[in-house]
Amino acid sequence: MTYDLIVRRARLRDGRLVDIGVTEGRIVAIEAELAGEATETIDAAGRLLSPPLIEPHCHLDAALTEGLAGHNETGTLLEGIQRWAQTKPQLTVEAVKERAKRAIEWYASQGALVIRSHVDVCDPNFVGLRALLEVREEMRHLVDLQLVAFPQEGILSYPRGAELLEEALRMGCDVVGAIPHYETTREMGVESLRIAFELAERYDRPLDAHCDETDDDQSRFVEVMAAETIRRGLQGRVVASHTTAMGSYNNAYAFKLFGWLKRAELNIIANPPDNSILQGRFDTYPKRRGMTRVKELLAFGINVAFGHDSVMDPWYPLGTGNMLHAAWLGLHMAQLSGYDEIPLVWDLITTNAAKALGILDRYGIEIGKPANFVVFDAASDRDALRMLSPALWCVKDGRVVSRATAPRVEVWRGEDFVMIRYERPGEGLLLGG
Repeated sequence: MTYDLIVRRARLRDGRLVDIGVTEGRIVAIEAELAGEATETIDAAGRLLSPPLIEPHCHLDAALTEGLAGHNETGTLLEGIQRWAQTKPQLTVEAVKERAKRAIEWYASQGALVIRSHVDVCDPNFVGLRALLEVREEMRHLVDLQLVAFPQEGILSYPRGAELLEEALRMGCDVVGAIPHYETTREMGVESLRIAFELAERYDRPLDAHCDETDDDQSRFVEVMAAETIRRGLQGRVVASHTTAMGSYNNAYAFKLFGWLKRAELNIIANPPDNSILQGRFDTYPKRRGMTRVKELLAFGINVAFGHDSVMDPWYPLGTGNMLHAAWLGLHMAQLSGYDEIPLVWDLITTNAAKALGILDRYGIEIGKPANFVVFDAASDRDALRMLSPALWCVKDGRVVSRATAPRVEVWRGEDFVMIRYERPGEGLLLGG
């Protein structure tokens, strides 16, 4: 049999060594030694083959804008929002497109072939949204892009915020957004969520709200999200992003809350790079970690995913869109370093994120599903996280869309330079063997 693509000697996450056959953009065979030929063949040589990494929370309209309106000198979330408000008048559709496309290429080249981006719709001209609607189509060959209509300056606290949010949905946004903790009062925050949920029902869209992104232990909008989700029967379709205040809740309240979050089947997305940088800024010592209760939520059976969030914007001046960086940092902050916990971290940027984005039905290494996968320069997910391994081949709909060469590192051993890999003796890849 002839295939369009065969990946030979690929290591799945469960340790199996398989060949994968691809025809017309779909996985059609997964076997130990696949008979047949292909138009294109990749020799994974025992390297990890994983479903694509997923970026479940970012802001492509703001990507690569750091410094355009000055730098965030205090490092706070509030100054980031102020700097962004000063940046928005400088934006043009073409400039946003150029930066967003560059960021998408960065993400994809490092294994992230699915992205959910929030886009600021507190703009009567919809500059960012018009740009990203075009980018979504123009970059479809590289990534699947979901757009969240995000009212950065509030639904009720920004003039005509609710109207602009609804118009963004009519223009083609995939997801309804909100930011209740940024509204002027608690009451306005609660009402803003009700507006967002009503729009989600009316337009049959999922909902993803920035929620309780603060160190304030009295910011408790996630309980409102859980209640509205249950009341409206939207279980599984709602995401609460950030929820950093949860790290400051008293334990009695937090564990009561977990029960409601689980009943609501609420998805939680933590964003380790931004959360660690922006939170705890008003603390002296001890400083809070600035991240939600990832480990405890997972133990309670609540779906959690990791996002990278910002890439060189007013909130976070660093980053290249590498989801392994976000996962590696999250592993440390959440103390998920146990032997059985480390592989769970990989889930947070793959299957858990796919569940949060509602794409599990078309995601994964299974016969019949779209041929979307990545070969990393590591023998396992554990090693890929440890070494922050590069993505050597990224395949989207059966086509190689990104490729890289494994780095070559040599050290002097007295008489000559010798190539090394960051593996213990006896744990190397097959590499032609």
